[in-house]
Amino acid sequence: MMKLVIAEKPSVGVGISAVIGATQRKEGFYEGNGYLVSWCVGHLVGLVDASKYEESYAKWRRDDLPIIPGVWKYFTFDNKRVQFGVLKSLMNRKEVTGIICATDAGREGELIFRLVYQQANCKKPVERLWISSMEESAIRRGFEQLHDGKEFEPLYNSALCRAKADWLIGINATRLFSTLYGKTLNVGRVQSPTLAMLVNRHEKIKHFVKEKYHIVKLALDGIEAISEHIAEPEKAREIEAACQDRQAVCLSLVSERKAVAPPKLFDLTSLQRECNRLFSFTAKQTLDYAQKLYEGKLITYPRTDSKYLTSDMASGLDGLASSAGSFISVSASKPIRASLVVDDKKVTDHHAIIPTAEISKISASQLDVAERKILYLIAARFICAVGERHEYEAVTAVFNCEGHTFTTKGKVIVSNGWKEVDGKLRSALKLKGHDGDDEGVTLSRIMQGQVFSGAKAEMSEQFTQPPKAFTEDTLLSAMERAGVDEADRDSEGMKIKPGVYGLGTPATRASIIEKLVTGGFVVRKGRQLIPSTDGIDLVRVLPEVLKSPALTAEWENHLSLIADSKMSPDGFMRRIEQLARELVAGNTEPVEGLRSVLAGTRAVIGKCPRCGADVFEGKANFYCDNRDCAFVMWKNDRFFTDKKCVLTKDIASDLLSSGIARVKGLVSAKSGKSFDADVEMADSGGRYVNYRYKMDK
Repeated sequence: MMKLVIAEKPSVGVGISAVIGATQRKEGFYEGNGYLVSWCVGHLVGLVDASKYEESYAKWRRDDLPIIPGVWKYFTFDNKRVQFGVLKSLMNRKEVTGIICATDAGREGELIFRLVYQQANCKKPVERLWISSMEESAIRRGFEQLHDGKEFEPLYNSALCRAKADWLIGINATRLFSTLYGKTLNVGRVQSPTLAMLVNRHEKIKHFVKEKYHIVKLALDGIEAISEHIAEPEKAREIEAACQDRQAVCLSLVSERKAVAPPKLFDLTSLQRECNRLFSFTAKQTLDYAQKLYEGKLITYPRTDSKYLTSDMASGLDGLASSAGSFISVSASKPIRASLVVDDKKVTDHHAIIPTAEISKISASQLDVAERKILYLIAARFICAVGERHEYEAVTAVFNCEGHTFTTKGKVIVSNGWKEVDGKLRSALKLKGHDGDDEGVTLSRIMQGQVFSGAKAEMSEQFTQPPKAFTEDTLLSAMERAGVDEADRDSEGMKIKPGVYGLGTPATRASIIEKLVTGGFVVRKGRQLIPSTDGIDLVRVLPEVLKSPALTAEWENHLSLIADSKMSPDGFMRRIEQLARELVAGNTEPVEGLRSVLAGTRAVIGKCPRCGADVFEGKANFYCDNRDCAFVMWKNDRFFTDKKCVLTKDIASDLLSSGIARVKGLVSAKSGKSFDADVEMADSGGRYVNYRYKMDK
């Protein structure tokens, strides 16, 4: 008798195999010690396209909307059929008595496994491995404490509802607004309100009217004091002249003892924000690097929304702090303050991201630069989080010079506390500055009533500043907090679960940003995220219901309630289906004037050889503007990709105008040599357009 363990990725499968003794390598799995261990390679099974429900849905027509499947259908991704076949074969082995789901311990991991399990028509009992670390001890402990798979049915229901909701809104809204405006407008349940936030910020910056003001700076023996904002330049010049080379007196000196508590441990969003701010990593890059560190057993599970640890971990934190300190060459506070990071009530599916004990077994030089930076951050954050407070004296001095008031502020450090570790980290990573802190001590020399002679005054012209464009750091923060200021009940009077709000989840926000970028709706300009013309156009035509962060945050709350068995999946889906119907019923005509504006942004590539309508360029194809015509030329057509070539706009234009295009740089699959040739379009009116070499007659 054997049990089949199914991981989410090959690297995780290999790690588990080594721990449980399944050491015999086979084709697509490992075997040994009563176990078979295989993997999913991410999503193997997904929801089918609309055209699989009815062939007529292959054409986009508004009259077909809304498309709401009665019975949902699934398919296996073509490029993953081999691995699916391996899993199905292993599930059907007679000696396999049960399945252990070892995909990532979260909503999406549960969905990945369940869809494969169902598509394979497996009925064998399921147990769940739920771990937050790939350390050997954590894996062994997880196998000793396997959960009944039935406990995770609600989590699966939540994940499936998320997938279906995205399908329903994505398919129906995209087709609806694309047919209304004659241009492909991709709409997403989460990406649309995220895009709307970017566009709204862009518009505020674009229409910002800067206002001029003036200040007068007063130099007093190395101290710089500043006047209030002055609207009139004449008034500022008068103050400058009046104070030049005059005496100034310190009217007041206020010193206030302050303390900065240690920072919280990282969850995924805060780690992504810090990496973007310090290293300009994208959210996806940070997640990918963190995933590698997790699979390498060096950090705990990264896809978490918690910044705390559980009480059962408290006893091991002293040793972990010592290991983390050795890795980054600093000493942790003794004793560490574990109470700052331990709170069972604030831990959700997974605890905060921390280094593992394995960190003591490696040196920084064994990691690539990006992974090393992230591991340094996580190790330093852990030591800071259990360290002492940073204490200082905040000093404010007010001066009078010829009847005018000037102010300066400074700081006197009392105890560096956790910031000592933070400073050493910044030095090790060659990061400039001290996180914006002014740690100067010049004000400690000032006394109330002190007189300064020969003041130097200088007027300067200043301008109010527009809002800053979003970076991934600030956008992730905005996505995380979307809806947080709303009432504690949703639009249907349902109480919102504490701490559940925002656009997407920590695990999905990176992919949402990437979809907006790869879809051409957002462009990266340095660290800034700027909406493109297509992105601005899309937000202009969408109704408020699809742009509202509050609505999507409400949906995330509902999905969380489903995972907690406090809400019916069927009830949630009925709400989503009703929204799809209302979208179609409420948007029967394009907004006046916008259809022509949107259509005008497209360049005509040529005329359709089938119906004579204009052909335009899409993200992945060249398509006929007539939705009743099936003519489309795909950029990744195999005729071209097999020859290491892409169907470009110039080639497509030539083919549409004369039926023939001269294509350079084709590569022979047999010889590998490059050649040029005349390519002819051979359209027979079918689903796909065919191509061939033009033969001399």
